[in-house]
Amino acid sequence: MTPKENYLRMLRGEIPEYMPSFYEPHGQQCEDELLTPRIAPDGPIVTSLGVTYVGSKELMDGAMPAPGKIIVTDITKWREQLKIRDVSDRDWEAYYKDQSKDYDRENKTVGIGGGDYFLTLVSLMGFEGALLAMHEEEEEVVALLEHVSDFYTMVMKNQIYYLKPDIFGLMDDDAAYRAPFYSLDMYHRIFKQFHKKHCDLALDAGMMITRHDCGRSEQFIDDWLDIGIREWNSVQTSNDCVGIKQKYVGRLALAGCWDSSVWRDRDFTEKELRDALAEYVDTFAPGGGFTFFAMVGGGPDDPKAGENREIIKSFYYDYAKDWYKTHA
Repeated sequence: MTPKENYLRMLRGEIPEYMPSFYEPHGQQCEDELLTPRIAPDGPIVTSLGVTYVGSKELMDGAMPAPGKIIVTDITKWREQLKIRDVSDRDWEAYYKDQSKDYDRENKTVGIGGGDYFLTLVSLMGFEGALLAMHEEEEEVVALLEHVSDFYTMVMKNQIYYLKPDIFGLMDDDAAYRAPFYSLDMYHRIFKQFHKKHCDLALDAGMMITRHDCGRSEQFIDDWLDIGIREWNSVQTSNDCVGIKQKYVGRLALAGCWDSSVWRDRDFTEKELRDALAEYVDTFAPGGGFTFFAMVGGGPDDPKAGENREIIKSFYYDYAKDWYKTHA
């Protein structure tokens, strides 16, 4: 079974042939220059909304809005302050043909991402400005996001038509490690409607939907299921991972549930690490819907971290990968 079909089987709520992991790549992602970048390794990137993103080695080149560059200083003035790039002359077909020329569609899924409305608001106004606007001028926030959504969904429709993707990844980090940034009620009033627009487009095109959301965001799970999401990544351990697995088995796949911070700044033996990995897999593998996501901290030049990464990799192939065959 190809990595693509194995992964799609898991997303459908079926037991996969083998346990998915990042050691067995099952997808390829279209990085559209019009949308929010995931990484910025080569210097500043300016998006279609005029936001400047930068990366750093300390954050593994993850793209972050450049500090101090606020575009919308007053939410009531967003109509004059926000200028979205004119893409009316873009050759959509040629762009996506070039993006996908080396894709292996037989063995790997093709993914697109987006729908990052909270993060977009933060990128335009700064974190504090976004939260204040949400509480003080909610109608204006929704109006701004409707304008942005017209652009985002227009891009997504062209992606679907020309790229024919298999997976839509809804990405909108809206929680810190211990708590979400806003209430469930505020999510319902402001953001869910925009997430649903993207998910409806994906479902109408026969795509599977995944959700990236770091932090303690378990309160949103029922809403995710309501709009068609099949997988959550990467699930951090500030959530009730065991309870979530038991409650949503067969309906929501989990990628994560491993606390890498525990293994970052302490001494431990290879046996301790392997025993913890065995407990991890035996806890979350039953019933399917689980992606092996164990890792340890440490830089790429740290020899001890390198040794531990090799231990985890060998454990995956020795024990975890064929778990569904050996524990039938």
